[in-house]
Amino acid sequence: MTNKLIVIVGATASGKTDLSIKLAKKFDGEIVSADSRQIYRGMDIGTAKPLDLQGIPHHLLDIKNPNEPYTVAEYKEDAVKIIQDIQKRGKLPIMVGGTGLYIKSVVENLDIPKIEANLKLRKEIESEIEKEGLEYVFNKLIKLDPEAAYIVDPKNPRRVVRALEIALLTKKPFSQQRKKGDPLFDVLEIGVSVDKDTLRERIDQRVDQMMKGGLIKEVEGLYKKYGSQQAFDAIGYREIIEFLNKKITLEQAIENMKLNTWHYAKRQMTWFNADKKIIWTESLKEALALCQDWLSRG
Repeated sequence: MTNKLIVIVGATASGKTDLSIKLAKKFDGEIVSADSRQIYRGMDIGTAKPLDLQGIPHHLLDIKNPNEPYTVAEYKEDAVKIIQDIQKRGKLPIMVGGTGLYIKSVVENLDIPKIEANLKLRKEIESEIEKEGLEYVFNKLIKLDPEAAYIVDPKNPRRVVRALEIALLTKKPFSQQRKKGDPLFDVLEIGVSVDKDTLRERIDQRVDQMMKGGLIKEVEGLYKKYGSQQAFDAIGYREIIEFLNKKITLEQAIENMKLNTWHYAKRQMTWFNADKKIIWTESLKEALALCQDWLSRG
């Protein structure tokens, strides 16, 4: 198990967290989160952060406040150190999450260039959004870089601005800014497969559970404490903030959350389906057998 790493991927609400905990119990593992929103303290309900960890050590949850920036390069550095530490202690690291770029940065050992913000260009793009609309600017990004459609949230203005800024500054597609290095780990990638109707139903149920669980109170408290932050552009937070600012009704906010989450899940699946190394499973039994066979090979 010296250099072994299991990676569990899939769409939001597909059951990744539950599977990861069961595998960790079975194979003496520790979990490394690969979720770009669960890193933030206080963002619990809206990110579906696992609160009952069932005695399994979890890493890279609650490591930043919502007003603190955190890049993919930083995630990769942190995750690699943690994975290596887990391995040194004779445990099995299990990376789980739906943030495809986080996972890819580790699995493919990406060299991620640090591109400084260009405030003048950024203001020009933001001005274009005000005049022409976010969809217009997102389509402009997609013409330069079609793959960005699967890794950039089209309703998140800051992500769109940053992706277009990088593409224009480097004159290279945003999605091709990263170079692969030699693999750091012996990786087994498992995908959690769920049919579309079931996934859509689970997403709707999850949003309803979030509302019952106190999402409005959570968002209200965070917004009051930190003000407008990039972290709050996440699905679930931006819709509730729009409701709190009286831009939309609560019913509209809930409906938008469900629809935006569904669209996000479809983008996730498009991204993961492009990775032919992922082995898709439909049950715990399948996943356990796959892991057992892979680990027995040494």
